[in-house]
Amino acid sequence: MKPTDVKDPEYFHKVVDCQYACPAHTPVPEYIRLIAAQRYTDAYMINWESNVFPGVLGRTCDRPCEPACRRSRIEEEPVAICRLKRVAADNKSNVADRLPAIPKEKNGKKIALLGGGPASLTVARDLMPLGYSIDLYDDQPAGGGFMRSQIPAFRLPEEVLNEEVNMILDMGVLTQFNTYVDSLKSILDKGYDAVFVGTGAPRGRDLDLPGRKEADDNIHIGIDWLSSVAFGHTSTVGKRVVVMGGGNTAMDCCRTARRLGGEDVKVVVRSPFDDMKASPWEKEDAMHEGIPILDNHVPQEFVVENGKLKGVVFEKVEAQYDDKGKRTLVPTGEDSVLIECDDVLMAIGQENAFPWIERDIGVEFGKWDMPVVNEVTFQSSNPKVFFGGDAAFGPENVITAVAHGHQAAISIDLFCRGESVDTRPAPGVNLVSQKMGIHEWSYDNAVEDDKRYIVPQAELKQTLSDRKLEVELGFDAQTAFREAQRCLNCDVQTVFAEDRCIECDACIDICPTDCLTFEVNDGEEEQIRQKLKMPANNLAQDLYVSEDLPTGRAMIKDENVCLHCGLCAERCPTAAWDMQKFYYSVTKAGK
Repeated sequence: MKPTDVKDPEYFHKVVDCQYACPAHTPVPEYIRLIAAQRYTDAYMINWESNVFPGVLGRTCDRPCEPACRRSRIEEEPVAICRLKRVAADNKSNVADRLPAIPKEKNGKKIALLGGGPASLTVARDLMPLGYSIDLYDDQPAGGGFMRSQIPAFRLPEEVLNEEVNMILDMGVLTQFNTYVDSLKSILDKGYDAVFVGTGAPRGRDLDLPGRKEADDNIHIGIDWLSSVAFGHTSTVGKRVVVMGGGNTAMDCCRTARRLGGEDVKVVVRSPFDDMKASPWEKEDAMHEGIPILDNHVPQEFVVENGKLKGVVFEKVEAQYDDKGKRTLVPTGEDSVLIECDDVLMAIGQENAFPWIERDIGVEFGKWDMPVVNEVTFQSSNPKVFFGGDAAFGPENVITAVAHGHQAAISIDLFCRGESVDTRPAPGVNLVSQKMGIHEWSYDNAVEDDKRYIVPQAELKQTLSDRKLEVELGFDAQTAFREAQRCLNCDVQTVFAEDRCIECDACIDICPTDCLTFEVNDGEEEQIRQKLKMPANNLAQDLYVSEDLPTGRAMIKDENVCLHCGLCAERCPTAAWDMQKFYYSVTKAGK
C-alpha cells in the first residue's frame, strides 16, 4: 500500500465521520467543545457559517451525522449532535455584530431567487455580502418555504424560524411574497444576470383508486393539508383519521391531526415497519402520542356510502426479499381490512412540478421530467439558470438544500465574474498540534462512559391540546455539558512522524482498541487488513499507512476503531505521535 498522504484535506475530513456525513460539512466536534465550555454564541456562529439555520436544524434535521458518529461504534447510541445544535441556538447572545457586513455599493449584478426556502435563502446569505442585488419571489406570505408550511409548529416554533429567516432577508434581500411565478421566461426577460430555482417539490402524490373522486372532500394531500394548517386555513379534522404513508410527512400529519381533534388517528403503510422512510425518532414520537402504525397494508379502495367517505379497504401483504435485497410485497391471502374513518391524509411522497418553465428557453429536461442539472455546479443547460434543494434532484431535506445553496452560490458568483463554474475553490483546512506539555492537551481527551441523555418533553396532555406548543424542551446547560462530553473529538487527529519513531511499540501496548499495528507493508490492501492486530473489516474507513521504518515495517492504523483518546501520543517517548486538531471548512462564494 502507498503511504497515506495526510496533506490531502479530504483524508482527515473523512475520518471526522459526523462532519463528513453532513451535506453542509458542519465542523461538529468543534462546536460541541464550545457548547461544553458554554461558549454558545461561538458555537452558534460556527453552525451558522455552515448550515445557516442552527435553531431550525437543531429541532428538525434528519441527522445524517448521527448514524455516522464514532460513539455508536463503542455503544448503542451516538452523541445527540442535532439537539446540541439547538442548545447553542437557544442560549446564544445577540449575533448582529457577528454577521457579515453588507457593502453599501453593489457590484452591478442582479440575481433572482425563485422560492423562499432553505436553498434560496442560503444563496442569498452567501451572495449578499459580495455586493449582489437579490430579488426573492415566493407564493407564500413569508420566507422559509417548506420549513414554514410543512414542519408543524410543535416541532419548529414560528419565532425560531422567523429569527433565522429574517437574519438573511434583513441583509437587504428584496422580497416579493404572495407572488406566484408562472413563467421562467418572464423572469429571464427582466434582465437578471442569473436565476436560482429553489421551488422545492411542491406536489404531493395522489392515488387513483376506486372511490377517490366521490370522497374528494375528505381526502387530503398531506403537504397541502399541513400548509393549510400552518397558515390558519384549516383548524379541524374528523375524529377518525387514516394517514397513508410511512415518511416524516406522514408523521407530521398524524401528530397534527391529533392536535386538531382527531381522537382515533392511525398511520397505515404498505411497507414493513422497519422499512419505513420516517426517521426512527419521528415514529417514536408518533407512537408516544398514542398513534398506532399499521404496516404491511396496501390500499385498495375508498369506501363511500350515501356520498360520504366511510373508510379505506386495505389488502394485507408480507415483504419478501430476493438475494439482492429487493423487496416484493406479496398478499398473505387474508381477508381485506376496512378501516373506518372520517378523513384521509395522503403522505405517500412528493414530486416536482415545473409547468411554469417553458421548454423553449434552453433548460433541458430529462428523466421524470426533471431539469438536467450538473451535480457539482448546479447549473442547468441554460447557463444563467441554476437549481438547488428539492427542485434540483427531487425531495431530500433542509440540510441538503443548504449544501446545494452554498455550492450554487459559488457557481453563480463565478459565472457572474466570467470565470469557469467548473473550477471549484478548495476548502479551508487547518491542522494544529494540541500539545501543551508532555501529558497535557488543549482539549479534554478523557473518554466518558455516559449513555446518551434523553431530551425532556412537555406534558403530553398539554401538547395535544395546543398545536403550537413545542413538544421538546431541549437540554439544560448541565445536561448539555454531559452530552457534549460524550463526543470523542474525532477531529483531533493522531498524526504520526516516521523520523521520530524508534519502534519501541509502546503505543501498541497502550492502545485500548488495538487499532495500531507495526507490520511489513508487502501486500495488497485486502491482505494487509487481515494481517493487522485487529482485522480491519470496515472498508469504508481508510488505513493510515506510514513510510517504511528502519526495520522495514510500517505503522498501520485502522481509522475505523480509533477513539482519538491520545494515549498513544502520551505514551510515545519520542513524540512520534501527536494530537493535531483538524478544522475543515467548505469554501463559500467569494472565498
